[in-house]
Amino acid sequence: MFSMTRILAPFAALAASLLVALGSATAQPSTTAAPASEDIGSWNLACTVDRMTDRSHCVLRLKAWADAPGEHSPGLALEIQDRGGRLVPVVTARELTLEGAGRGLLALTGTAQLRFPPSAFYEMPCALAGRTLACAPRRGDAERAERELAGAATALVRMTGMGAGGSSAEPVELRLTGTAQALARYRQFTPPSPAQEDTPGISGREAMDRLRQLFGR
Repeated sequence: MFSMTRILAPFAALAASLLVALGSATAQPSTTAAPASEDIGSWNLACTVDRMTDRSHCVLRLKAWADAPGEHSPGLALEIQDRGGRLVPVVTARELTLEGAGRGLLALTGTAQLRFPPSAFYEMPCALAGRTLACAPRRGDAERAERELAGAATALVRMTGMGAGGSSAEPVELRLTGTAQALARYRQFTPPSPAQEDTPGISGREAMDRLRQLFGR
């Protein structure tokens, strides 16, 4: 007849193994530090961490400009952002100043056209958020934009509206590499956001009023 010790021995060994495994898992870091700056193919991922909340804010943008910055005009960049849980392309102009208000007026009174050949183009309305102008896909185009972006080799970008040259202006061609890897890396530090309604357009007068309020003039 087996003693109670022999009966319990296998269970004790199993419990010990589980404790060792749990300890090893606990010793491993649960999160990866967000990169201050990291190049992934044609993209750059730059992150900052809020020391109060430990939350990361990351910007994933194409290294080549859609329109290079001028002396008083911020550049137009192609970024990837989370919009309603989808990672979509967004044309942005960041850190606007009063001297660069013309760029803001152009974007706010027009749209950005984006195409991933051979697919058809679509238009992205623009809006002002703080000192950043962003032209993003409408909700109806978001699924398509996310899907086409991941496998695209090139992107064509053209601004339309006041002073942009209209639809006859030649679009800028941008080469894309490493996009799938960049998307995966960005998602590590950017949780999906809730769905949002499309931002309504505003008139040129309203745009200038907003810019004056933004810069205190």
